[in-house]
Amino acid sequence: MESVYDHLVTVLRDKFEADAEEIRPEATLASLELDSLAVVELYVTLQDHWGVPLEEDEAAAEMALHKLAQTVAAQLSAAGATTDPGDPR
Repeated sequence: MESVYDHLVTVLRDKFEADAEEIRPEATLASLELDSLAVVELYVTLQDHWGVPLEEDEAAAEMALHKLAQTVAAQLSAAGATTDPGDPR
């Protein structure tokens, strides 16, 4: 199964056209130039893909990608899904 972090990178690169060289575990959605609408769209995309609820708030754009991947992985774990969140470091 594709790791959460790897899927996040793929979505950011393919759907949101984020610069692949800028996508790093410590990068934030804001540093990748995603505005608030794009952040909401990303969360909806991830929720649709993984089938888990995600809480998007004003601080979401400042969350590091590795933290976002950990959040999704935790939701998957709580929902009883099995996934490898990957080690983005």
